[in-house]
This record gives sequence, structure tokens and C-alpha cells, in this order.
Amino acid sequence: MLKSPLVWSLAVLSCLVLFTGKSFAWIYPEHRDITLLAVQELDADRRAILNRLWAEARSGHEKRLCDQAADTGQATKPSCIDWAAWAAIAGDHSCSAESMVHTILTTGWILDVADIAADLKQNLAAARIRSQRVNAVRDSDIRLQRADEEYATRAGANNAHFLLARLSVDEDGLAYVTRCFREGAELNALGAYAWYHRSALEKASRLSRDGLSPEERSALALAALADEAFALHFLEDTYAAGHVAGTWGNASLRKGTHDYYNEHGLETGRWKGKSIVLMGDAYMRPEDAERAAEAVRTSLEQILDATSGRGPAAGLPSDAAAALPDTFNVCTSITMPARAAHPSLRPLFAAVIQEVPVPGLGPGPGDLPRFRAELGPFIGLSVGGGGTAVGGGFGTTQTTSGAIGSLDGAVRLGFGLDGVLDEAGDGLVFLDLGVRLDSASSMKITDDPTLAQGGSITAAIPSRSALTARLRMPFWLIPGDLVWASPLLAIDPDTYAKMAVVAANGGLIPWQTGIATPLGRFQFVLGREVGIALYGLLDDDRLIIPPTVSGAGSTLIGLRSISVNFPILEYRPFRTFSQDQSASLVVQLFAGFDVPISASVVSPAGAPEPDLKTIWQFGIRIVFDWRYYFD
Repeated sequence: MLKSPLVWSLAVLSCLVLFTGKSFAWIYPEHRDITLLAVQELDADRRAILNRLWAEARSGHEKRLCDQAADTGQATKPSCIDWAAWAAIAGDHSCSAESMVHTILTTGWILDVADIAADLKQNLAAARIRSQRVNAVRDSDIRLQRADEEYATRAGANNAHFLLARLSVDEDGLAYVTRCFREGAELNALGAYAWYHRSALEKASRLSRDGLSPEERSALALAALADEAFALHFLEDTYAAGHVAGTWGNASLRKGTHDYYNEHGLETGRWKGKSIVLMGDAYMRPEDAERAAEAVRTSLEQILDATSGRGPAAGLPSDAAAALPDTFNVCTSITMPARAAHPSLRPLFAAVIQEVPVPGLGPGPGDLPRFRAELGPFIGLSVGGGGTAVGGGFGTTQTTSGAIGSLDGAVRLGFGLDGVLDEAGDGLVFLDLGVRLDSASSMKITDDPTLAQGGSITAAIPSRSALTARLRMPFWLIPGDLVWASPLLAIDPDTYAKMAVVAANGGLIPWQTGIATPLGRFQFVLGREVGIALYGLLDDDRLIIPPTVSGAGSTLIGLRSISVNFPILEYRPFRTFSQDQSASLVVQLFAGFDVPISASVVSPAGAPEPDLKTIWQFGIRIVFDWRYYFD
């Protein structure tokens, strides 16, 4: 049983590794651009059918749904949502076609999401170096999390946005697709596409028949377009490199591999045999959009043909009661549900899926290299040093400022939660236990110039050693609030999880997110980390305290004190990461204080204990941070 709020909170934060390691494929503006391009490439006849179908679907919702199904002129601050945006909203901002329609038609925040996406598109287009791209995605994710509170936690239970890995090089397209669709198969992108595309085809087929009232046609058209848009989201995902490379392994391997191939690209083929190079989310090129749009157009043409009574799907049987968007939940479902195959669907699915990229092999000989994100439990070492400016000594008359040098080393235990939402995030949690060695202070016992000849023996603060502890933990609004809010775990775990996600990505006031630059990463960290040094426990610290009264003598005391420091600004010039280890250099500016907790007079015997004061500190700390991540 968890015995303290701190342990309880750390356990929950570790669980976020599994449930909030967000691995979207294309980002919102990329999804919309792919769908927009597919609509533009329709022939004139099918484009006219789509326009009529969209007009019917808009009936009664004209204020929220745009005049055009694909509004090429839409920019920031949109006042309506076009159909091209539905594929972007599907999956990432909704869990079913039914919930997607509800979100689009009834919520105010979806317009904020569309505005954020349009702004992100402009910022990515203007980005010239990697750090600008990282910062653009960071700013967008922060805003999206504010607009859509479930953005980071919505799809954490499965790999619905990914292709299943191939079992062997001998597995052909038919065997692979059959496995993806089979009842009980792990939920996957092709399976989600097929489920919703079939639902859309059934509704489109029913639209081609007579006997529907205008109201029934409007509801059915809306449902058909919703199902198809939801299907297209997952079809488009199959063209993102990180979703083709493979999904096996723990959350760290899945996310690390996803992120690497999305950025660096992946060479593969399509089931019909042509070799291609894929990129991934936030790195989409025109050729990537064109390639995905080709498959989207083929899928959409099948829907439009079915509404006109053409093609294999024209006679597809449908449930007359199924006039609402499909409710299959891709966020919570783990496996593919049962659904009887229909012969007329086979050529339709084959026409689309032959264009889909061939996924990588599963674990074993020939699989693609895997990469880890810094997620999960680790043990590490931190070795550092620095300098501290101090505002005098412990004696009340010791007001001359000076400096102290230090070296420290510690064993570090923690959870890596870096980059849970994007690589600018910081959900790092750790506890350090170690030792510290301080040099003698630069200022002397008094301002008497003759003491300058005495070296360190006349220092106001002699060289000392200390036992140290350091704790780092993100916070939602004020330091430590995730610990004190831990009772929410029993009352409202969803709210606590949302707080933790916000905390890991800069806090409610997101001034603690990482800022990428060509020179490294900067981050304000005040309140996230605290270091404590306990002096006088390893060795008996002896200090000379000057008299406070003229003519009196100095006093030699034994002192114990606690130094507390709070890092304010952090800079990481580099970070390297392998399969299971990371190393980085961290530079921190900090402020703190050193407060006496006990003192005893050593000499002269019987002298009264002198008055002591707290020393204020400001300094710089340079740390080498090494971690080993457990599987």
C-alpha cells in the first residue's frame, strides 16, 4: 500500500509514461492539408457529388460548418469548420465519429483548436532551423492542451494510430491485411480505417436509394461523411514514418522509435511494389502529402460513387436504423471487434490498401533499429561543481561578501518523463543522495587586511563537507501541488492525470517549458527542484566567530547548518541518448540560503554562544548527468 502522498504521486507520474507518451502521426494542419489536397484532386463529377452531400449534411448547422467542404482560404481565427478538418479532429481530438460530430457541432473549443493549428502551420512554414520547429510544436501543444483538456491523455490505451509490424518477409499483403482486420487482433491503423470506411460505405449506399425524407438524408449524409473522415485519419496515419517502423516494446521504445523516424525519414515500399521515403509529423513534405492524398482520394471516391449508386458498394446492405455516426471507440478499445466480411468490400479495400506503405518487420532478424525516448525508471550519477557568492559569514558582524567553490557527487534515482507530449516538455522526477565538498570562503574572519596572509585558515567559512539530497518534480501551479493534490487519485483520477500532464509540460502558466536554440536548451525551473546540504554531520565544522562587542575575544564554535538552494534557470548545451543510457551537461543558476541549526562553544570555555545569522547565496552549478534506464 502506498504510504505517503509523495510516493503515491511519484507512482502516478510513472504511470503517465504508459498513458501520455503521445505519439500522433500527422499533426492537425498536416491531416487537413492531406484531405484538402485529396478533395482538390477529385474529378469534376465527384467534386459536384461531394458538394451536394456536404450541403445536405450542413442543413441546420450552417453557422458551424463552412460553406465549402474544403475551404482553401481558411486561415487563423476560423469561424467555421470545413470537412477537410474533420480528419484532423478524428482520433486526436475525439474517440469516435459520434464524439467527433458532437465536438464539431456543439463545443466552442474546437474553433480554438482550428485556430491553433492554422497558426502552427504558418510557424512551421517559417521555420528555418530545427530549434524553431521544436519551439513551434511546443507552443502549439501547450495551447492545444489548454483548449482540449484531454489532448494528451485521450489515446493512451492502444496503438490504434500505428501499423502492425509484419511477421516475416514472406507475409504478403493479403495475409497481412487479413490479420489486421481479424477479430481479436490488436487495434491498428488499418483496422480502424477499415471499420469506419465500411460504416461510411453502408451509409453512402443507403443514400443512393429512394424513400428518405430531407431530414433523414441530412442526418445520413452527416453520418456518412463523419464515418469517412474518421476512417481517413487512420489511413493518413499509415503514411507517417514513425507509424510504419513498428510498435512493439515498452512506451520508451515505441515513442523513441516513432520520434526518430518521423524526423529522419524511413525508406520502405508500398504493397503494390514501389519504393518510397516517408517522413512524419511536423516534418511533412509536399511529396508526403501528395502520396497520402492519393490513397485518401481513392477512398473518398468509393464513398461518392456509392451515394450515386455506382461501384461495388452500391448494393451494400445497411441497417436502416444506423443513421448516426459510428460509435466504435478507438481510444479505449484494445482489439478489433467482430464484423462479418462482405464480398463487395474486398476490391474496394484492395484498391486503397495496395497504396499503403509496407510496415517494418516485428522483433527479430531484419527489424529496423529501435530508439528510446527518455521515459521510464532510471538510476544515474550526477557529478558537478560550481561557485557560490555568499553575503558574508555566520557571525552577525561578518557582512563582507565572498565566494565559495564546491564539488559534489550523487546517486540519482528517478523517472524520466522528458518529452511526454513533445521534446520541449520536462516531467523529470528524481531524488539524489550524495556528498559535497566546499572550499574555504574568499572572505576572511574579519576585514583586517593582515588576515589576508593567513590563507584558508583565516577564512570566515572554512572548507566543509556535507551530505546532500536533491529532489526534482514538476508542479501544476505551485511547487509540490501534485503531492498535496494526490487525494484526487481516489476521488477524480482523470483530473489528477490532466494536472500531471500540464505539470510535465510547463505548468498551468507554461513558463517552465524548454526553449530550444541552436546553442542548446534553456528552461526556467524555479520550484521544480530543490537541493539540500547538511553540514557538520560528516565532520565537526569549526568556525571562528568575531566578537560583537569591542574588546571581547573571538569564539571558536562547532556548527551544524542546512543549506537550501533553488535552481532558477537551466541550460543544457547537449544531450546524448543511446538505447538505455543518456548523458548531458547541465548548467544551473541558483539562489538559496545557509541557516545555522545548532552551535556549541569550543573555546574559550564558558563563553556565551554567539549570535549567528543566515547566509544568503547565489551561484552557478555545472553538472554532468548520466542515467541508465531500465527496460
